[in-house]
Amino acid sequence: MADTKETTEHIHQTNSENGDLKGAIAEVKVISGSEALAEAKHKEPVALFTRHALVLYVCAIVGFFCSTCNGFDGSMFNSLLTNNTFKTYYKVDSTGAWAGIVTSMYQIGGVAALPFIGPACDTWGRRYGMMIGGAIASAGVIIQATTKPGDSAVGQFMGGRLLLGFGVPILTTAGPLHVIETAHPAHRGIITGLYNTFWFVGSLLAAGVTRGSVDLPGNMSWTVPVWMQILFPALILLLAWFLPESPRWLYTRGRHSEAKKVLAKYHGLGKEESVWVTMQINEYEEYLNMDGADKRWWDYSALFKHRASRYRLACNCTVAIFGQWAGNGAVDYFLDGVLESAGITEQLKKMNINLGKSCMQLTFAVIGAFFVDKLGRRPMLIGTFSTVSFIWIAAIASVAVQTKTGADSASNAFIAFIFLFNAVFAFGITPLQALYPVEVLSFEMRAKGMAFSNLSLTTAMLINQFAYPIALKNIQWKLYIVFVIWCPIQAFVVWMFIPETKNRTLEEIDDIFNSPNPRKASLIKKKVATDASGNILEVEKI
Repeated sequence: MADTKETTEHIHQTNSENGDLKGAIAEVKVISGSEALAEAKHKEPVALFTRHALVLYVCAIVGFFCSTCNGFDGSMFNSLLTNNTFKTYYKVDSTGAWAGIVTSMYQIGGVAALPFIGPACDTWGRRYGMMIGGAIASAGVIIQATTKPGDSAVGQFMGGRLLLGFGVPILTTAGPLHVIETAHPAHRGIITGLYNTFWFVGSLLAAGVTRGSVDLPGNMSWTVPVWMQILFPALILLLAWFLPESPRWLYTRGRHSEAKKVLAKYHGLGKEESVWVTMQINEYEEYLNMDGADKRWWDYSALFKHRASRYRLACNCTVAIFGQWAGNGAVDYFLDGVLESAGITEQLKKMNINLGKSCMQLTFAVIGAFFVDKLGRRPMLIGTFSTVSFIWIAAIASVAVQTKTGADSASNAFIAFIFLFNAVFAFGITPLQALYPVEVLSFEMRAKGMAFSNLSLTTAMLINQFAYPIALKNIQWKLYIVFVIWCPIQAFVVWMFIPETKNRTLEEIDDIFNSPNPRKASLIKKKVATDASGNILEVEKI
């Protein structure tokens, strides 16, 4: 098990000065994380493929569709900027101010949605938050896809992107909240890590649809991908009704028996006396605020009133921003301009590269999700930001040679390094982009805190959308030098300030942030002595 990672030592019964206590000890383990979680795993091992577990996985996939909506837009618009018919219809270029402005309408819609994210997810529950976001995003797609030739076409397309951008942040807040709050505690890291991998499912589908539509006659080559964008918001709108509500949300609304039934059904194999059910109900009683700010749509005080709350929010926003500023934004949204900076101009070749990139990213992101509890959040963040800085150095060397000599081999080397960058980033950062920002927030501040996370994320992306296309047009590959300098800074900040959260329940993470030094507290290991039944007898910090 991940939480018993370093040492397991069996101790035989002996006569000692501690008498009965020492005689009862059957095993001593060194753990990093929650002793309660370790005890529950020992007493009631979790089966991966029971009927209830499989139903919960299907429910999680509906939540994953919220991430798919975001990924579809990123890849679709990127592909549209490689579609000559689309660019002729709207009289645009792949880079420059127009590309930045129209792409940014999506983010501007996200900023406008911020005051409504918390109320949508807290007032009516996580399921209704998903349905509200799905309805708004579907309306945005319809407006975007029904543009007609004329002076108003650009305005209508931008308006559709604005409304789509308004709905998706509600989806991408409600979705991970539902997933992380309904996931089994033993699987929270992997399941929520998989959430963001579905960004690439959307990206891959969009790349495939735009690639397959390129030979369709006239404007169908770009309207078909735009219409396909409605698929996942509509599915969420229909399917979220059938999902179980978050047991934490039910409990804080006084619906204790309903919360216990949900836990029993999905975490306890139908048994209310299950160790997993008892453990979580006890934690709800101890940690959840029954009259918290999440009950008042206008009250954001929980985000700032305590030092621990401010530290949580800072960790949340820092990881959200860092996930956009490692250079991935330039590659994801403006791949066409990036490839042109390396001398690659053929439309079909650019689309094939985009499709291949999405396949590779999905593969590495899924692999990375299964390592979040083995490697830990901090090592994955630090290792990735450090590694990609070296990859950018190699990419710069390649594109500089191509610019000077025009050699195809240098262009191919640049493409290879872009693929390598995306593989490393997908493995180390993608699974954490939804997992870490959500799990560091307490329940009371989770929905409204994620609105602030979306604000910081959107601000970072707005800077990307405005700066990258102009920089690619004016200074071309020299833009990548910024990433070489900035990525090590991100790694250092994570090492200094960001706590580890693996192998703890959501409620137990409170104890980390309530300590004087959360980063240091999160790295403490403990020696735990248990009896033959798995009951904890002694806990000693080491």
